Amino acid sequence: MSTTTIIGISGNINRPSKTSMLVNVILDEIAHRHLGQTDFYDLLDAAPGSFDPGTPYGTPNHLVDAIEQADMLVVGTPVFKGGYTGLLKHVFDLVHPEALRGKPVILSATGGSNRHALVIEHHLRPLFAFFGALTVPTGIYMSASDLIETEADVRKKLGARIETAVSQLSAWQPQAIRQVSVVA
Repeated sequence: MSTTTIIGISGNINRPSKTSMLVNVILDEIAHRHLGQTDFYDLLDAAPGSFDPGTPYGTPNHLVDAIEQADMLVVGTPVFKGGYTGLLKHVFDLVHPEALRGKPVILSATGGSNRHALVIEHHLRPLFAFFGALTVPTGIYMSASDLIETEADVRKKLGARIETAVSQLSAWQPQAIRQVSVVA
Protein backbone atom coordinates (compact mmCIF):
# COMPACT_ATOMS: atom_id res chain seq x y z
CA MET A 1 0.00 0.00 0.00
CA SER A 2 1.45 3.37 -0.97
CA THR A 3 1.83 6.26 1.44
CA THR A 4 -0.38 9.31 1.06
CA THR A 5 1.69 12.39 0.27
CA ILE A 6 0.60 15.77 1.58
CA ILE A 7 2.41 18.83 0.27
CA GLY A 8 2.35 22.13 2.16
CA ILE A 9 2.97 25.27 0.10
CA SER A 10 3.60 28.75 1.49
CA GLY A 11 3.24 31.60 -0.98
CA ASN A 12 5.16 34.00 1.23
CA ILE A 13 7.62 36.51 -0.15
CA ASN A 14 9.41 37.45 3.11
CA ARG A 15 11.24 35.77 5.98
CA PRO A 16 10.43 35.19 8.71
CA SER A 17 6.96 34.24 7.52
CA LYS A 18 3.81 33.78 9.56
CA THR A 19 2.29 32.08 6.53
CA SER A 20 5.04 29.43 6.55
CA MET A 21 4.56 29.02 10.30
CA LEU A 22 0.79 28.50 9.83
CA VAL A 23 1.24 25.96 7.02
CA ASN A 24 3.81 24.05 9.08
CA VAL A 25 1.49 23.90 12.11
CA ILE A 26 -1.25 22.47 9.87
CA LEU A 27 1.24 19.92 8.48
CA ASP A 28 2.25 19.01 12.06
CA GLU A 29 -1.38 18.26 12.89
CA ILE A 30 -1.66 16.11 9.75
CA ALA A 31 1.52 14.23 10.72
CA HIS A 32 0.26 13.86 14.31
CA ARG A 33 -2.83 12.11 12.94
CA HIS A 34 -0.68 9.88 10.71
CA LEU A 35 -2.54 10.86 7.55
CA GLY A 36 0.54 10.48 5.37
CA GLN A 37 3.99 11.75 4.56
CA THR A 38 4.21 15.55 4.65
CA ASP A 39 6.59 17.85 2.84
CA PHE A 40 6.85 21.64 2.88
CA TYR A 41 7.69 24.05 0.06
CA ASP A 42 8.39 27.72 0.68
CA LEU A 43 7.87 29.55 -2.61
CA LEU A 44 10.39 32.16 -1.54
CA ASP A 45 12.99 29.50 -2.35
CA ALA A 46 11.69 29.48 -5.92
CA ALA A 47 11.85 33.22 -6.46
CA PRO A 48 11.21 34.51 -10.00
CA GLY A 49 14.96 34.71 -10.70
CA SER A 50 15.18 30.92 -10.41
CA PHE A 51 12.28 30.19 -12.74
CA ASP A 52 14.54 28.64 -15.35
CA PRO A 53 13.64 25.03 -16.23
CA GLY A 54 17.35 24.20 -16.47
CA THR A 55 18.14 25.10 -12.85
CA PRO A 56 18.35 22.59 -9.97
CA TYR A 57 16.12 21.83 -6.95
CA GLY A 58 13.63 24.51 -6.03
CA THR A 59 12.65 25.34 -9.57
CA PRO A 60 9.04 25.51 -10.68
CA ASN A 61 9.46 22.20 -12.53
CA HIS A 62 10.32 20.49 -9.25
CA LEU A 63 7.56 22.37 -7.43
CA VAL A 64 4.99 21.74 -10.12
CA ASP A 65 5.85 18.03 -10.20
CA ALA A 66 5.48 17.82 -6.41
CA ILE A 67 2.14 19.64 -6.52
CA GLU A 68 0.80 17.51 -9.36
CA GLN A 69 1.93 14.22 -7.79
CA ALA A 70 0.73 14.96 -4.24
CA ASP A 71 -2.37 13.23 -2.93
CA MET A 72 -3.40 16.25 -0.83
CA LEU A 73 -2.33 19.89 -0.46
CA VAL A 74 -2.15 22.53 2.25
CA VAL A 75 -1.88 25.95 0.63
CA GLY A 76 -1.15 29.18 2.46
CA THR A 77 -0.64 32.73 1.26
CA PRO A 78 -0.12 36.12 2.77
CA VAL A 79 -2.72 38.64 1.61
CA PHE A 80 -1.51 41.59 -0.44
CA LYS A 81 -4.01 44.18 -1.62
CA GLY A 82 -6.89 41.79 -1.03
CA GLY A 83 -5.48 38.82 -2.96
CA TYR A 84 -2.94 36.00 -2.87
CA THR A 85 0.66 36.58 -3.90
CA GLY A 86 1.70 36.78 -7.52
CA LEU A 87 4.36 34.15 -6.90
CA LEU A 88 1.69 31.65 -5.77
CA LYS A 89 -0.40 32.51 -8.84
CA HIS A 90 2.61 32.04 -11.10
CA VAL A 91 3.37 28.58 -9.74
CA PHE A 92 -0.26 27.45 -10.12
CA ASP A 93 -0.30 28.87 -13.66
CA LEU A 94 2.27 26.15 -14.43
CA VAL A 95 0.14 23.31 -12.99
CA HIS A 96 -1.74 21.25 -15.58
CA PRO A 97 -5.49 22.01 -15.45
CA GLU A 98 -6.40 18.35 -14.78
CA ALA A 99 -3.62 17.61 -12.26
CA LEU A 100 -5.54 18.58 -9.12
CA ARG A 101 -8.93 17.15 -10.05
CA GLY A 102 -10.41 15.46 -6.98
CA LYS A 103 -7.45 16.27 -4.72
CA PRO A 104 -8.31 17.48 -1.22
CA VAL A 105 -6.89 20.88 -0.25
CA ILE A 106 -6.77 22.88 2.99
CA LEU A 107 -6.74 26.62 2.30
CA SER A 108 -5.08 29.11 4.63
CA ALA A 109 -4.05 32.75 4.58
CA THR A 110 -2.47 35.42 6.75
CA GLY A 111 -3.10 39.14 6.65
CA GLY A 112 -2.73 42.40 8.46
CA SER A 113 -6.36 42.61 9.56
CA ASN A 114 -9.55 40.59 9.66
CA ARG A 115 -10.93 42.50 6.68
CA HIS A 116 -8.76 40.26 4.45
CA ALA A 117 -10.19 36.98 5.78
CA LEU A 118 -12.45 36.54 2.75
CA VAL A 119 -9.43 36.02 0.48
CA ILE A 120 -9.95 32.31 1.13
CA GLU A 121 -13.53 32.40 -0.18
CA HIS A 122 -13.14 35.00 -2.93
CA HIS A 123 -9.71 34.14 -4.36
CA LEU A 124 -8.36 30.76 -3.23
CA ARG A 125 -11.55 28.67 -3.53
CA PRO A 126 -12.20 29.88 -7.10
CA LEU A 127 -8.59 29.11 -8.04
CA PHE A 128 -8.89 25.52 -6.82
CA ALA A 129 -12.43 25.16 -8.20
CA PHE A 130 -10.90 25.82 -11.62
CA PHE A 131 -8.68 22.77 -11.07
CA GLY A 132 -11.58 20.65 -9.79
CA ALA A 133 -9.85 20.21 -6.42
CA LEU A 134 -11.84 19.38 -3.28
CA THR A 135 -11.30 22.27 -0.87
CA VAL A 136 -12.23 21.41 2.70
CA PRO A 137 -15.07 23.59 4.04
CA THR A 138 -13.00 25.11 6.85
CA GLY A 139 -10.45 27.70 5.78
CA ILE A 140 -7.85 28.94 8.25
CA TYR A 141 -7.15 32.66 8.43
CA MET A 142 -4.66 34.32 10.77
CA SER A 143 -4.45 38.10 11.12
CA ALA A 144 -1.83 40.31 12.71
CA SER A 145 -4.47 41.26 15.30
CA ASP A 146 -4.35 37.66 16.56
CA LEU A 147 -0.95 38.56 18.09
CA ILE A 148 0.55 35.26 17.02
CA GLU A 149 4.34 35.11 17.22
CA THR A 150 5.14 31.41 17.73
CA GLU A 151 3.85 28.01 16.67
CA ALA A 152 2.53 27.58 20.22
CA ASP A 153 0.44 30.75 19.72
CA VAL A 154 -0.95 29.35 16.46
CA ARG A 155 -1.95 26.12 18.20
CA LYS A 156 -3.51 28.00 21.11
CA LYS A 157 -5.53 30.49 19.04
CA LEU A 158 -6.29 28.49 15.91
CA GLY A 159 -5.94 24.90 17.13
CA ALA A 160 -9.66 24.05 17.06
CA ARG A 161 -10.03 25.43 13.54
CA ILE A 162 -6.93 23.56 12.36
CA GLU A 163 -8.21 20.32 13.93
CA THR A 164 -11.56 20.78 12.16
CA ALA A 165 -9.91 21.36 8.77
CA VAL A 166 -7.60 18.37 9.22
CA SER A 167 -10.57 16.17 10.21
CA GLN A 168 -12.33 17.28 7.03
CA LEU A 169 -9.19 16.51 5.05
CA SER A 170 -8.94 13.02 6.57
CA ALA A 171 -12.47 12.23 5.39
CA TRP A 172 -11.20 12.73 1.85
CA GLN A 173 -8.06 10.69 2.29
CA PRO A 174 -7.49 8.51 -0.81
CA GLN A 175 -7.93 5.28 1.20
CA ALA A 176 -11.20 6.54 2.73
CA ILE A 177 -12.51 7.53 -0.69
CA ARG A 178 -11.63 4.09 -2.10
CA GLN A 179 -13.38 2.37 0.84
CA VAL A 180 -16.55 4.43 0.34
CA SER A 181 -16.50 3.63 -3.37
CA VAL A 182 -16.20 -0.11 -2.69
CA VAL A 183 -19.05 -0.06 -0.16
CA ALA A 184 -21.34 1.94 -2.44
